[in-house]
Amino acid sequence: MDSDLKAQADSLFGELGMNLSTAFNIFVRQSLREGRIPFDISLNQPNRKTITAMLEAERIAKDPSVKGYTNLNELFADLKK
Repeated sequence: MDSDLKAQADSLFGELGMNLSTAFNIFVRQSLREGRIPFDISLNQPNRKTITAMLEAERIAKDPSVKGYTNLNELFADLKK
């Protein structure tokens, strides 16, 4: 474990009233109790629908014909039209 990651973990677990060793033991005991890692592990990759929406948002953001707003009052006024 790199020193920065360990320091962050020490800080978090210290705030929770335990040290890294205790936190690790809790993790291992819970893993054994459940017979699995006790949380989901994923790559958090967006699905096709999300990717499509992100690409559309990027296209709109770059489109000079699309009106942009820097003032919420102006945006809300246009929405009321």
